[in-house]
Amino acid sequence: MSQTNILLESGTNELELVEFFIDEADPATGRSYRGYYGVNVAKVLEIIRMPTVTQLPEIPHPSVLGAFNLRSRIIPLVDLALWLGKRMDATKGETKVIVSEFNRMISAFMVSGVTRIHRLSWTQVEPPGKHLNTYSGNSVTGVVRFEDRILLVLDMEKILADLNPGLAMKIEDTALAEIKETRKPVKKEQFRALISDDSTSIRKMIGTMLEKAGFEVTQTVNGQEAWDTLQALKRKAEAENRVLTDFVDILVSDIEMPVMDGHNLTKRVKDDPVLKALPVILFSSLITDRLRHKGESVGADDQVSKPNITELTKRAFELIAERQGITL
Repeated sequence: MSQTNILLESGTNELELVEFFIDEADPATGRSYRGYYGVNVAKVLEIIRMPTVTQLPEIPHPSVLGAFNLRSRIIPLVDLALWLGKRMDATKGETKVIVSEFNRMISAFMVSGVTRIHRLSWTQVEPPGKHLNTYSGNSVTGVVRFEDRILLVLDMEKILADLNPGLAMKIEDTALAEIKETRKPVKKEQFRALISDDSTSIRKMIGTMLEKAGFEVTQTVNGQEAWDTLQALKRKAEAENRVLTDFVDILVSDIEMPVMDGHNLTKRVKDDPVLKALPVILFSSLITDRLRHKGESVGADDQVSKPNITELTKRAFELIAERQGITL
């Protein structure tokens, strides 16, 4: 199965999920339990049979089985069941490998099997509850309910960061100092940013970075909450006969979010006669060369790939400066 890009339009608040399963072996009872999971089609390059794997000299994580050659590219292979703390039942199904690209990296994940692709609205994806977050170690970003099963949407970025801590989002003091120097020509007493991301840890990290750079930050957990916040700010500006930039200077949004995604949020902003002047930065692991056109089609002013939080902050000031006719 290869990536087909069935969804050609952006901003429709739809997504496609590849449904796969992991058969978990229970050594105590000898039984097998099948768990169903999902990953955004936009992150999937292709699905292949189990390749010949070469072990690595040093294993960075027990779940990394090694690497394999796929059309002259050496790709690391992760036993997803092992990362989830399970033991895959090799007697069930036909093992498949999901080759994916996100955070500008290509990785592969071994699973028990793949069932189908679901075309859904983000309104059908429920945010994981507090207890599910706790029990899953915050590795689930969404839940989809079907009549006979529950599908868990996995946080693939968290998995990748866990396997390679060097890829985790971090605030660099040197870069922050340079950004503060760069922003000096932008004349404004207080900058205000609205951010939208369903990941608590990433949302806090973005907020901390922007606050240290001189922003007052409002955080929202999905596109719907961000849209409602913008509508309220627009009404307040109109009621007080003030400009919108008195309340918000820039919007930073993830793309993959339950209820309303970042593409749909961006499209709504750019279709609004008042809000359309607000700079929008999409900050997502889905910002790749083959997917960048989706953000461009809905009018995003810029797109920055996670976890490059330094570049995000720099571009935020540059976009605000452009509105003031300043070149940084």
